[in-house]
Order: sequence, then structure tokens, then C-alpha cells
Amino acid sequence: MTRHSDSYRTPARLFHWLIAVLVLLMIPAGLIMTQKGIARPLQDALFLFHKNMGVILIPLILLRLIYRLRHPAPPLPSCIPAWQRSAASVSHWLLYLLLIVMPISGFIRVRAGGFPIELLDRLGVGPWLAKSDALADAAKGLHYAAGMALIALLALHIGAALQHGLIRRDGVWTRIWPPLRPRS
Repeated sequence: MTRHSDSYRTPARLFHWLIAVLVLLMIPAGLIMTQKGIARPLQDALFLFHKNMGVILIPLILLRLIYRLRHPAPPLPSCIPAWQRSAASVSHWLLYLLLIVMPISGFIRVRAGGFPIELLDRLGVGPWLAKSDALADAAKGLHYAAGMALIALLALHIGAALQHGLIRRDGVWTRIWPPLRPRS
């Protein structure tokens, strides 16, 4: 497979899009499941999805971060101004941070709250945390704040990607998309 030096490698692309799809599914599920007045079966299904997908995301995000540390991002095109390079670097590292904080704070909130995580329970993984309302409440607050920050940062990230892909057409979009390119 031909890979230009300014493009991400295939594993980075696959990590990016797999995690992006899962996170973009988790956000509406998380926002809807906590609303008052929704039908209990829907709420239960959303909680099941959200909790268990969070468990799946933890190792995926950690693997992605390890891969990223071992395979630095390719350089941005020379036409990108220095302030945009800095903004891109800071926003990407903040995304990584929030992608770690979100599932860990969610895990702590659920387990310290005394609730099940069905996937882990089925695998025989213990709760790891004693029930603690104070810890559960702190984790809930962190999860909410980090979630709102993640939504804002993702909006910025997606907006910048669309601007580069649809308006500037400067090659930034094609560095990460599509996840698989046809053989040359």
C-alpha cells in the first residue's frame, strides 16, 4: 500500500474512525439516557449500551494512545500557519486526555455507585471499587464536565476538519480519511 509521508498510517486511521464512530454514538446515548420522562425500556437500553461501550473504549483508546506515541503524527502541510499547527496539537492532546477521562470517570461513577457493568460482570471482573456515594458523585460531576468539554472540542475538531476538507482543500482531510486507501 502506498503511503505518503504526510498521511497517517492505516492503523492510526482505523483507530481514529472506529473510536470516532463509537464516541459519536455514545454522546447522544449519554445525553438521552439521563433525561427525565423517557420510557424505562429505552433508558435501560441506553444505559446498557453506554456503560458497556465505555468499557470497550478504554482499551481501544489506550491502544490508540500507545500507537500514537510510537508513531508520531505526520507533519502538517507547510501552508498551515503556525498558530493553527499549535491549535491542532493542543486540541488533539486535549481530545486524548478527555477520551481517557470520560470512560474512567464513568467507570468510577458506576462502580462506586454500586451499579453493574454487565460486560465486566459477565467476564467475572469484580467491581474494583467499594460503594461510595461521595466518590460516585465526584466522578459523576467530572464525567459530566468532561463530557461537555469533549462535545465542544469535537465540534471544533469536526468544524476544522470540514473547513480543511471542503473549503481550503489543503490535504489535511486526506491525511486521516479514508481509513483504507486502494492499492496504487
